[in-house]
Amino acid sequence: MSHHQIGWWNGTDQGTEYGDQVLRNAILQVLKPVFLSEKNNKIYITHGGTAVIGNEIRSGDGYCPLFAYIPPLDPSGLGDPQFKKSFHIRYAYITGAMANGIASVEMVRAAGDAGMLGFFGAGGLSVEQIDKAIHSLQKNMGDKPFGINLIHSPNDPELESATVRLYLDRGIHLVSAAAYLRLTLPLVYYRVKGIHRDSSGNIICPNRIKAKISRIEVAQQFFSPPPEKIINQLLDKKMITREEAELARFIPMADTMTAEADSGGHTDNRPALSLLPTILSLKSRMIQEHKYQTPLFVGLGGGIATPESAAAAFSMGAAFVLTGTVNQACIESGTSETVRHMLAEAGQADVTMAPSADMFQMGVKVQVLKRGTMFPVRASKLYDLYNRHDRYEDIPEKERTTLEQNFFRSGFEEEWERTKAFFRIRDPRQITRAEAEPKHKMALVFRSYLGRSSNWAVSGDPSRKIDYQIWCGPAIGAFNEWVKGSFLEKPENRKTAVVALNILLGASVVTRANWLRNQGIEIRDDFFRFSPLPDEEIRKIITP
Repeated sequence: MSHHQIGWWNGTDQGTEYGDQVLRNAILQVLKPVFLSEKNNKIYITHGGTAVIGNEIRSGDGYCPLFAYIPPLDPSGLGDPQFKKSFHIRYAYITGAMANGIASVEMVRAAGDAGMLGFFGAGGLSVEQIDKAIHSLQKNMGDKPFGINLIHSPNDPELESATVRLYLDRGIHLVSAAAYLRLTLPLVYYRVKGIHRDSSGNIICPNRIKAKISRIEVAQQFFSPPPEKIINQLLDKKMITREEAELARFIPMADTMTAEADSGGHTDNRPALSLLPTILSLKSRMIQEHKYQTPLFVGLGGGIATPESAAAAFSMGAAFVLTGTVNQACIESGTSETVRHMLAEAGQADVTMAPSADMFQMGVKVQVLKRGTMFPVRASKLYDLYNRHDRYEDIPEKERTTLEQNFFRSGFEEEWERTKAFFRIRDPRQITRAEAEPKHKMALVFRSYLGRSSNWAVSGDPSRKIDYQIWCGPAIGAFNEWVKGSFLEKPENRKTAVVALNILLGASVVTRANWLRNQGIEIRDDFFRFSPLPDEEIRKIITP
């Protein structure tokens, strides 16, 4: 081991003579400082004593040369302390809002009980289903914070409006805004409704938005005050007061933002290493430009699946980390056991992009699992046929037969009747348009297959396994490689909080090992590898 003196150490603790295993164990004890000092021409490792950093000579009085020092790093110390204080959580860790209730009530509760922040996956659910989840969360969460997803619905604006009305009626004060390309009237209404000044003159904004973005132009909209045009529309409709409209000029649409890198579901496959610094730079510029009185927070999601990725995010300045794909494989997720096992076997290259159900005609894609399912191929086939033909009847007979036998498992008209039944409840205008526009009718039927494919996965329909749409990013491969050979390799052992604490504790270990290396200490590469530990072992390490 090479070493360079950085100061002096003094103490009564004799310590333990340097050795690889001794040093590795010392790094793992994240609540304890580590000192590397020299006595009698030997290197010792201690957890106590007094260190004096600098070149001032301290000969005698028990002082020994100090070669390295690692401060304690409790996993709760990772991330932005203002962020944790603002949301009343211990850990700078968010479980993301995977749609169709995959981010379930149980998952949100598990995150809250562990001192983290969970978002319920309301996307794709009816207002009635969301209301049921809200009732359960408000009944069981106590004073623990939680949020709910609000997904942009360009093809069903009334659903978005109804969802916002529900959130306001039920007192939901935190939402995760996802898949937005532009700000909408319901979203702005949610943000500014109830804004007021307190007795000290401070602006109080009761409804908070955490925006999920991957494009700087969208991020800029969310870090700007609500658009004046939409504020005026809300005023004209008498949905907000003059005071609310006036105060809206002084607040950002969202005070918290997740920079979404290469993730599952709707994603632009952005590289985290360039996305996060870009959005952090934007944040600083927007604070200066708008002179906000309260802080803005930027965290990183997409690819967070291992201690190394979490440590990298925090070292780049992320206020928090957000996980999604790895949570879907946990026992609390609202998907099927079959899907959990499929995810546990997936590698990093076992994902691909496929047309989305909600933005099919726009050509928007989602990232899904391709191993064990033909959904990506079939979804791409439907989009190709939609682009090439103006009506279903124009598709060559052989291809129509394939669709009806293998995709729909029924005739086209029978599939259309099923599709009509859905839109008769959700948006009857779509039926009227489809009966006048054959291409739109074809699109709705194709979207019906795409939409139900995710439901088949959630319910675990065995007859439709080949059609499962499983939203998944490449992070699942990194996670599975990390946990290989450990108790977390089996899906039945994957609990949301245990996975989260292992990622966070591992991030502390990786960071401490890196601090040591940055002081010129030669250490083995495997010191950067943290193997998952059971919950009780983690508690022993992180409990003072």
